[in-house]
Amino acid sequence: MNEEASGSGISTGRFSTGWYNDKKINEVIFCREFLREHPMICVKGSFFTKDGRVADEGALEKKIYDKLALKVKTGLAAKVDSLMKALRKEAYQPDLPIQTDRIHVANGTLFLDGTFTEEKEYCRNRLPVRYDPNACFPPEWIMFLDQLLETKDIYTLQEFMGYCLIPTTKAQKMLMIIGQGGEGKSRVGVVMRAIFGNSMVNGSLSKVESNRFARADLEHVLVMVDDDMKMEALPETNYLKLIITAELPLDLERKGQQSYQGEVYARFLGFGNGALKALYDRSEGFFRRQIILSAKKKDPNRVDDPNLSEKLTANPEGLFLWCFYGLQRLISQNYRFTISEQTQANMDAAVSDGNNVVEFLQSKGYIIYFSEAEASTTQLYQVYKLWCEDNAFAPLTLRSFSLHLNENHEACQIRPTNNIYLKGGRRVRGYIGIEPTEKVEQILERKGKL
Repeated sequence: MNEEASGSGISTGRFSTGWYNDKKINEVIFCREFLREHPMICVKGSFFTKDGRVADEGALEKKIYDKLALKVKTGLAAKVDSLMKALRKEAYQPDLPIQTDRIHVANGTLFLDGTFTEEKEYCRNRLPVRYDPNACFPPEWIMFLDQLLETKDIYTLQEFMGYCLIPTTKAQKMLMIIGQGGEGKSRVGVVMRAIFGNSMVNGSLSKVESNRFARADLEHVLVMVDDDMKMEALPETNYLKLIITAELPLDLERKGQQSYQGEVYARFLGFGNGALKALYDRSEGFFRRQIILSAKKKDPNRVDDPNLSEKLTANPEGLFLWCFYGLQRLISQNYRFTISEQTQANMDAAVSDGNNVVEFLQSKGYIIYFSEAEASTTQLYQVYKLWCEDNAFAPLTLRSFSLHLNENHEACQIRPTNNIYLKGGRRVRGYIGIEPTEKVEQILERKGKL
């Protein structure tokens, strides 16, 4: 094989003539030569190199264009499109394993046990940072976190950022940092970008739920950051819950393409003035998937530094090492995050805000629990509506109320039954182990509600 056909055309300015005979392009020869020059594989329509997924296929098309332009002078755009299709077939590989025991970094491969090798392999994600076991944690980052979060919450953030280093959803959690504004919490997203590069995307949690094309953008991505969460309640939460706990391929769809089954392991990190809310989903499952950290209030004497982002990201190796230690701690805790009392209170409040039946069932003076107690579902609902009226809450519908009781009766230590008898001998559904207090019964009787 001569030097021109050996794949050195682009780097030396010379070109191979094996794939072109002055009339037609031999696509097979072209693709094989191109893959010798630019080794890659194609899995389910996406190109991967040893540096991870080829996120910018436009750059790949430009390389093909430049190679063609050495010899072909007309119809280049159409020929590039045709060669991209041929290249996908030539580089086809049935699958690329999702590896959760290692992190692919710029200078090699770091295993979770701390073993490091400079060898590289084809991978779904390669971070743009180098592994340096002697790197120091950036003092600017440590100082910034100390001003942003309480100490125990810093551990939580460290564990979550470490959690995002490997493609797994074992922890089944998303993280939010909420505050009144101005605390600088969105700078965490800037730091994440320095660590994750193209393996991170900025997006909207509400769009992931409502736009059927947005979910495909999360394929081959380690983390999505929403730096300005919308405060409107989400009309649906199904897809967010599916992605947070994803253990099976999801149905994904891109514009103009047939839907397909894809592996999604993206984790969600959001910043806003409040926790996520759901318009109709009252299940604790949605809210229990959220870790909600509270940002400290901004010091009124603090002077904002316009160069803070550059200072925070000046030492990416140290930032990466800080995250890696967080991942190792999380794994040692069996993927259970460090949770402070304030964070737990935030999470409990989110459950109550999303479903005030939870708070009602813990209220005093409206209901009592004992083994011989009994009440119909309708009676309990009337008590619940009185509690909502007294506390300026909007009551859920009877159906939502009944559904919550049915799904959570064991936690409340009550038992469903269809043998509750009302006046006149009517037999209805209800619960044993709970009933209205005598005072509340008198109030509801006066109002004609019982």
